[in-house]
This record gives sequence, C-alpha cells and structure tokens, in this order.
Amino acid sequence: MKDFKKYEIWQLSHQFTLKIYTISNSFPKDETYSFTSQIRRSSMSIPTNIAVGCGRNSDKEFNQFLNIALGSASETEYLILLAKDLKYIDDSNYEILTQEINLIKSKIYTLKNKLNLQ
Repeated sequence: MKDFKKYEIWQLSHQFTLKIYTISNSFPKDETYSFTSQIRRSSMSIPTNIAVGCGRNSDKEFNQFLNIALGSASETEYLILLAKDLKYIDDSNYEILTQEINLIKSKIYTLKNKLNLQ
C-alpha cells in the first residue's frame, strides 16, 4: 500500500481541486446542481482516484485508477473551456487552469509510464 499524500501528482491535483471549488463559488446560483457540481466532481475525481489506486495491491490496479484520473482530468479540461465560453471564468483564469490541468495530465501520464506495465 502506497501513501498517496507523498505523490506530487496527488498534491498538485488536490490543490487544483481546491482552486476549482473556490473559483466555482462565483458561478451562477442556478448552476449549483448542474455545471458547478459537475466541474467540482470531475476535478475531485482526479486526486480521489490516485488515492484509491494507491490503496490497491498491485501496480496494474494502480494503473487502472490512474487511467480513470486521466479521464477525469480530460473531462475537467473540457469543463474549464465550457466555463470560459459561458463567461463563468475570464480568459486569465482559463489560461491558468488550463496550464495546471495539462501539467496534471502530463504528470499522470509520466507516472503511468514509470509503472512500466507490459
């Protein structure tokens, strides 16, 4: 069993999720149970799946949860774009969030490669 809190990718994705929660507080109130909830859940799914994968018994299982985290990161990336297009976030926040989510995706991919599964 691995300690997920020691992984840089978990730390980055956790901080990113906290940022999404803060930014989404300003989304329209009529989006609380739809868009706001969806972007929060997708961002939260990234560190959650990394943590779950760390609790598994093998690198193969860990890799499966990294795949899920990667999918959630891609979903979040799209939702950030949608938030910009809906004018829920400005261009500056869009650029920052997009850079951060792409860094997270890159680091997940790198970790998957380090597992060296055949």
